[in-house]
Amino acid sequence: MPTAIAVTGTDLALPAADRTTPAAVVLPAPHLQPLDEALTQTAAVLEHHGHLVVLYSDACPQEHVRRLHTLRALLESDRIALVKVDLPPLGLAVLARQLRELSRSALSPGVLACAARLLAHYIHAGALLATVGGLDRVEVDLRAHMASWLPGVQFAVLAAPAPHLVRVERHSTDAALPAPSYATELVVARGHFGGDWVGSVLAPAWQVRGSQEAPLPAESARWWGTRKLVEFAAAIPDPALLHRLVSSVRREDCAWCGLELLGDRCAFCGTQGRGGEHVAAGGRAVTGGPTGARGALPPGSGATPAADAGPAAGAPVPPAVPPAPPPGAAPGPL
Repeated sequence: MPTAIAVTGTDLALPAADRTTPAAVVLPAPHLQPLDEALTQTAAVLEHHGHLVVLYSDACPQEHVRRLHTLRALLESDRIALVKVDLPPLGLAVLARQLRELSRSALSPGVLACAARLLAHYIHAGALLATVGGLDRVEVDLRAHMASWLPGVQFAVLAAPAPHLVRVERHSTDAALPAPSYATELVVARGHFGGDWVGSVLAPAWQVRGSQEAPLPAESARWWGTRKLVEFAAAIPDPALLHRLVSSVRREDCAWCGLELLGDRCAFCGTQGRGGEHVAAGGRAVTGGPTGARGALPPGSGATPAADAGPAAGAPVPPAVPPAPPPGAAPGPL
């Protein structure tokens, strides 16, 4: 059976275009499900699927995060990976759907769990906000804070792959946010905020192939600091391209649990990899990051190119992804 992908709410389980894509497992908050029921459910998922990858954001309430760690500890299972994702909630939902689509392939559980860090850098996630007064996950200058007090002001904010904030001028047709350099589809979730800037300005400027509406995740208001928002996420829609992208990255076996891993840390047991060494084509270990425009992978993804082959032909590797801070996505030892 394919590796199970779990999220922390039903509003993070986006529908897939292909009916063969496995459904997301939902691990509800403690006040919505007693611990004994959660243990029974999680044990049944492990029995059926073998491994479970749980994605959660830093907007997930602490009591919910503690529940996830409690489940893993009580089940005494090293087959559960808890992966914190540095994306806004809607971006996390899109990432979870991508991993669900990839779970149908031959990717091993360790590779699939580690792929979350890599693929997160290819998701352009942001929001249109009525105020940035409560926004603390993207740097906001004093002028933007002052402008938040003016009526009718709107801000377009890109949180990933690199933070960017602009004030949206009335009747402007310029998106002013860096566009993806590869084909994407757009997912839009509307909060208590009117206007169609995302559909009428951003989507044409980014040349997205299509768009779909989704319910606004409950964690979005907490992440963005306001309920007056329209959240959006643009991502690569083709599972075959995503598979080639993940397959182009060098793998190694975890020294502790034996699962395959990408990058510098095992997502299941938290064991450190080879300390950032990259294996050259001849098998020689060299230090430093990968070079070459086509072979470059997003900074901070923890991934390096495969030893015997560069990125697969057609893999959607942007030639210039803005540098991202080192993610804290991989869980440490529990």
